[in-house]
This record gives sequence, structure tokens and C-alpha cells, in this order.
Amino acid sequence: MSSLSQRIKQVTPAPLWGAASSARYALQRAAQWPAATFHSQRRDSIRQLAALKDAHRGQRCFIIGNGPSLKQTDLTRLRHEFTFGMNRFYLAFPELGFTTTYFLSVNSLVIEQCAEDIRALPIPKFLSWRSRALIEPVTDLIFLHTTYTGPKFAQDVRGRLWEGATVTYVALQLAYHMGFDQVILIGVDHNFATQGRPNTTVVSQGDDPDHFHAGYFGKGFRWQLPDLETSERAYHMARQAFEADGRQVLDATVGGKLTVFEKVKYDRITG
Repeated sequence: MSSLSQRIKQVTPAPLWGAASSARYALQRAAQWPAATFHSQRRDSIRQLAALKDAHRGQRCFIIGNGPSLKQTDLTRLRHEFTFGMNRFYLAFPELGFTTTYFLSVNSLVIEQCAEDIRALPIPKFLSWRSRALIEPVTDLIFLHTTYTGPKFAQDVRGRLWEGATVTYVALQLAYHMGFDQVILIGVDHNFATQGRPNTTVVSQGDDPDHFHAGYFGKGFRWQLPDLETSERAYHMARQAFEADGRQVLDATVGGKLTVFEKVKYDRITG
């Protein structure tokens, strides 16, 4: 926020400032809507998403975060499970000897810096429509219309999805759309050693202490600091949506700090 905006905010009554901000964000979303709905690439993505609607009813999946706790998690147990890998989790593929079922990334900085790696992944890839200019399209690339504003939980991801300040929240909406009855989180540590103002873009100065791989956001990589408060708000919305439909989200992260979802032991559910 600019210094002028900060001064205006200080002298504006909070309810009025909030209403003005909501109106401005709504106008921004409205401006994005035509291309995100009618562009040929998005129309193709919408058709692919329609084919995935409730395709996994009665099944379970694992959404794999990228926290350091993955180093204490036997990921080989997931070889025959339905899985979502996010952002740079693909760095683990060579050691694992298999890929996740799906790949997801909505952060423009990640997509921009890792575009060629992402294009080469031999699995369905879900990316933010906002970042379409950063990557050359391929057959199995599906664009999602994700936004930073307008909190909601999308039960059908053919429309707009709120990002909730974390790619994991988008993965939860995807899993719901696909019909998974049970979703299990792992590697969602919800705890970062690197501190600073949420959403600030920083440049890594060395090995990455906040993810499972030292080179995940290694030296020179640009990334955004987490907004854990907004993420928790989003996770509560996800829990409510799943439970209202008789479905379940469980958290099997080893030592994770997230308290929104029921905790379970990873070894017990993957034995």
C-alpha cells in the first residue's frame, strides 16, 4: 500500500474504507470475468474440468504440502494413492520413483521461474489463468480462474476460486470438485522460519529452511512470505464445506502446527 493510501486509510472510518475496498475488488474481478469465461483456452479448460466433476466419488486422496516434515514422512507409501503435488514438489519425483496424480500451482512467481519444469511434467497440470502468459500451453495443462480477493469455497471449480493465500486451499477445492470423500493433508507444516510481512516478495539468500528440499526456494529464487492468518480462515471454510456434504479432511502432517482439521497418524492410515 502506498504512503498516500495509508494516510487516506488512517482518516477514513473503518466501515467506509472496508466498503470501498470491497467494491474496488469486486470491480477488478468483474473486469477479469469475460476472458476467464470465454477465452478459447479457458473454454477448453472448463470442458476438462467438467469431465473431472465427481470423477473420484467414494475415493480418498492426499494433498502433499512442501514443508520440512516431509523429510520425516515415508512418501513411498503413496505410490498407489491419488495425490496432488504442488509448486515445486516435483523435485521429489526422481527419488520417489513415481509422480503425483495431479500437479497444481497458482503462484505467478513459481510459475514464471519454473515454467519449463512444469511444462515437462507428464501429469495433468492445474495453473492459475492469471499466469497464462508465463507458460506455453500443453495438452494436459488446465487453467483455473483463481483470485486473491472475494473469500469463498468453490464447490465447482469451473468458475472462480479464491486462493485463500495458499495453494493448498485451491487443492482442497479441486479435491471437492472431483468428488473425493476423504482428503488427507501431509507436509502442511503451517510454520515458517523465515519471518516478515505477509505476502511480501523476497529473494532467497541461501538454502531454504521452510521446505523439504534445500533448493526448493534456493538462493536467488523470488517468493512471497506466507499469510497464515488468511490461510486459516480459508481452511475453516474448507472444513465446513466438506463436513456439510458428509465428507472429511484429515491432517496427517508430522508435527504440523495447523489445528483446523482432525489430526491422524500418517503411519496408521497408510500401513
